[in-house]
Amino acid sequence: MIECRAFYDILLDRGVEFFAGVPDSLLRDFCWYVNRHTPSERHVIAANEGGAIALACGYGLATGTIPVVYLQNAGQGNTVNPLLSLANPEVYGIPLLMLIGWRGEPGRSDEPQHIRQGQVTLGLLELMGIPYKLLPLEQGEATECLDELIEIGIERETPFALVVRKGTFGRYANESGAIGPGSVTREEAIRAVSDCLSKRDIVVATTGKAGRELYEYREDKGGDHTRDLLCVGSMGHASQIATGIAIGRPDRQVICLDGDGAALMHLGSLPIIGASGLENLTHVVLNNGTHDSVGGHPTGATRVSYTGVAEACGYAWTGVEESEDGIRKAIQALRSRPGPGLLEIPLSTGARAELGRPKQTLRKLGRSFKSTLRR
Repeated sequence: MIECRAFYDILLDRGVEFFAGVPDSLLRDFCWYVNRHTPSERHVIAANEGGAIALACGYGLATGTIPVVYLQNAGQGNTVNPLLSLANPEVYGIPLLMLIGWRGEPGRSDEPQHIRQGQVTLGLLELMGIPYKLLPLEQGEATECLDELIEIGIERETPFALVVRKGTFGRYANESGAIGPGSVTREEAIRAVSDCLSKRDIVVATTGKAGRELYEYREDKGGDHTRDLLCVGSMGHASQIATGIAIGRPDRQVICLDGDGAALMHLGSLPIIGASGLENLTHVVLNNGTHDSVGGHPTGATRVSYTGVAEACGYAWTGVEESEDGIRKAIQALRSRPGPGLLEIPLSTGARAELGRPKQTLRKLGRSFKSTLRR
């Protein structure tokens, strides 16, 4: 196991001074250490992994130093375009280090959405011609490994990667200090929304704990999950999935339960929704200002007015509600005000420690959802 401080110091000793990325649960402690010890102008929590690569490329071009991009392997897809069309040695040849959390590593138990991604993680790097190594668990070996990759990256003018397995980094006890912009919890907000929906309404829940909280509430109320789609992966795409469903079923009200970090990841979805004119679509943004499902790192969303963005993008209506009563009234009013609409709910941070996961397989939940939707 490698101590976060030791690895950070190793990077600094090699001239690394800029960090960008999207937080990951396997890299959680190292990301917190970076966040705590790096000047804010040299650490950017990006909207998505492709943006982090672009930020790193810009800094590398400007300074000649090697930047670091951290990400979960689920975000590899977002990195492909800038890696191949910008940083590639046949284009601008920009050395940068990627720290990739390896969820779904073969031979380890993990959630279903991570299994296939874990199987292809190394293959994707090989296909793109990205030199990589698995980060060793011993500090001396890790240093040698890093030095070898840096030498390769500089010599070939190419990005390179360290793939990080579960348990590689030691614990770094850090509290974000964030309390969120609101007083209602995400779970309370989800329950308030759910209580006001009819049996014909469809819910698309974003990646992470929002879907798990919706699932548990349905269990508490009798276990009907047939109208819910839980986006356990595909971070940032819930609103476009909901848009596609709303187009396909104009007779059903569709509610997207989105997160602030997920909405930021693909903010370009909002003008698409605004231009759609879909009267049966409501976009609910649950905003606690953190990447809550992977460690609570800040998203920067407390500085964003989602209602302001939605209005500029052509949504038919927008609103902000900070109380459970206000949330219920807003959802109850959906039938009388055609969408697309956006409801932003400022939240407190955190979740129940005992929050569970779906008991049924995703395949079973998906079949039930498709059957209900097509009925």
